[in-house]
Amino acid sequence: MPPSTSIIAAVNFTPAASNAVTYAAALAKAKGSRLILFNSFTLSIHSSNSGISGDNAQLELDKAAERLMHLADDIALLYKIETQSFCLCSSLEDALPSLIEKNQAELVVMGMADRSAGQDLLGNPTTSVIKNISIPVLAVPRNARFINAKKILFAFENRSLSSIQKLGWFGQTAAALKAEVEFFSVDQRVEQMMEQHDESAPKNQQPAQLARYSYKTIRSNAVVSEIKKEIENYNADILVMVPQKYGFWDSLVHISKTRIMASGLSIPLLSLPNF
Repeated sequence: MPPSTSIIAAVNFTPAASNAVTYAAALAKAKGSRLILFNSFTLSIHSSNSGISGDNAQLELDKAAERLMHLADDIALLYKIETQSFCLCSSLEDALPSLIEKNQAELVVMGMADRSAGQDLLGNPTTSVIKNISIPVLAVPRNARFINAKKILFAFENRSLSSIQKLGWFGQTAAALKAEVEFFSVDQRVEQMMEQHDESAPKNQQPAQLARYSYKTIRSNAVVSEIKKEIENYNADILVMVPQKYGFWDSLVHISKTRIMASGLSIPLLSLPNF
């Protein structure tokens, strides 16, 4: 019976992306999902600067597509999962929406960039995808391994749970991984937030499938540092966050906490959409 769900892994053959693909393959096996490898093809700097002909540009695209297809075949054999590959001459942000819709994908997996001040302020391709697509995105750091993804830290800011999309999907995924979840808030009592949400939200918005979960709340203005402390205290394998949505003027004075966490972490960051 073919898999009913698909996971898309972005591939650009860098060490970070290659590790993310390995993580995505193990996750797809655990969830019984199909893995789709996607390469957003761009010409090398050398080819671009040399004014390469159309025919030679097509040759480079064909080589990249063949390399991606061989990688998909190797992963299918190694992990015993169904795989597909797509190599398109298109930007990642432009190509993903149609690829997601066509394949009914439930998750996009990407490599996580190393931490820098520029990443915090301006973001990177991963944070751009997190901001602009309507399904969860998993950012995987270079050294993360899918060995024991059994403890998930779900970090909340002061917000209504009813606005978080794919919360039911998260519950199903945590249950499939047999993971325990800690709901963690630094500015509002999580128990009250969950109770209010369960009373008002439809069933597909509730993480009711979770068998093991706990709540923890602390009071602090240092949200990012407290989340990082709790990752260590809880010994979390995955961090879950929901990006805040700011208007234009607010965005001038706010730096997204999800954006900051999406670079330089030692564990994967799962971002759930908020629109």
